[in-house]
Amino acid sequence: MKKYIKIAVLVLIGIIIIGTFVFLYQKSQPEETMYHTMKAEKTNLVQTTVATGKIEPRDEVQIKPQISGIISEVYKEAGQTVKKNEVIAKVKVIPELGTLNAAESRVRLAEMNGKQAETDLQRMEKLYESKLVSNEEYEQTLLAARQAREEIQAAKDNLEIVKEGITKNSASFSSTLIRSTINGLILDVPIKVGNSVIMSNTFNDGTTIATVADMSDLIFRGNIDETEVGRIHEGIPVKITLGALQDMKFDAVLEYISPKSVENNGANQFEIKAAITVPDSVTIRSGYSANAEIELQRAENILAIPESAVEFSNDSAFVYILKDSTTTQVFERRLVKTGISDGIKVEIKEGLKANEVVRGMKKEAI
Repeated sequence: MKKYIKIAVLVLIGIIIIGTFVFLYQKSQPEETMYHTMKAEKTNLVQTTVATGKIEPRDEVQIKPQISGIISEVYKEAGQTVKKNEVIAKVKVIPELGTLNAAESRVRLAEMNGKQAETDLQRMEKLYESKLVSNEEYEQTLLAARQAREEIQAAKDNLEIVKEGITKNSASFSSTLIRSTINGLILDVPIKVGNSVIMSNTFNDGTTIATVADMSDLIFRGNIDETEVGRIHEGIPVKITLGALQDMKFDAVLEYISPKSVENNGANQFEIKAAITVPDSVTIRSGYSANAEIELQRAENILAIPESAVEFSNDSAFVYILKDSTTTQVFERRLVKTGISDGIKVEIKEGLKANEVVRGMKKEAI
C-alpha cells in the first residue's frame, strides 16, 4: 500500500514539473500580433485647406468733419443704424481771432460804402428825374448801389460763417452738421461732446467722428500659404466657420487672391477675400474670427483606403495585403502608387484592386 502511495506522489510531482515547464515555455513564446483589416473600396475624395482670418464689412467708412471746431451735439451711438445724409453729430466753430477781426472789419467797410452808394443813388435819381443827367450815368450809379448791397450781404454771410460755420440761408447744407455718407450700422463713435476735432488736410487725416459699415455685405479676409495658392482660383465655393458660431457654416465664394505675398512668421502667404452669404435670421458682428475651408482638389469614384493603412518609406508607399487568416494573419507587402488625400483616406492609383483586404492598425491586447 505504501508502495502505491509513493508511486502516486512521484507521478504527481512529475506532472507538476512537466506542467511548470510547459507553462514557462508558452510564456517565453512571442504573442501573436493581430491587426484590424479593411477592404479597398470605391469612393469620392475632396482635398481641402483651411485659411484663417476674420469677418469684416466690404464697405466700412470713417466719417470726418469738414471743418475744425468742438463737438456740441452727438445724435448717434455705436450699434445704431443710420441712413445716408443722416446727421451723426454737430460741430461748433471756434473762430480764430485774426479771422474774426478781419470779417468784422469787412462788414463795417461794406456798410460805410453801402451808405455812401445809397446817398449817391438818391441824388442821382433826383437829377435823372429833372433830366439833368444822362440815362447812362444813372444806370452806373444804380449798379454801384446794387453792388454795395451785395457786398454788405456777402460780408455779413462771411462773418456768420467765421462765427458759426454756416449761414442761415444755407443751414440745410451746413458743414457743422456731420452726416453719414452711406446707409449702414454705426460701429464706433470715438468722440463725445466737448472734444476738439480737426478737418483732414495735407498734414493729418482729420478726426474720425464715426465709423459706419454696410453689414448686409460681408466678406472673409484671410491668408493662404504659397504652396496652395496656385491650386485655387476666383469663383470657387468656400465654407466659412466662425469662432463665435461654431455650430453653423456659411456659404461663400472666393472673389480675390492677392497678386503679391506677405511674409508672416517666416512663411510667404497671400491675402484672399470671399463674399459670404448670411441668412437674415443670423447676426454676424464685424471682426469675428473665422476659418475658410477651400477645396483644392476633387476625385470621384476612385479606389481608396484609410491613410493609416499605408506605410511610407522615403518616396515610396506600401500596403500589406491579407493573404491568409485561417490560423494566423499572413500579410504580403506590396508597393502602391498614391493620389490625393483628404486627411482620412488616400487614393490608391496603382498596386491594389477593389475589395482586396489590407492591414490596418494593430489590435490592442485584451
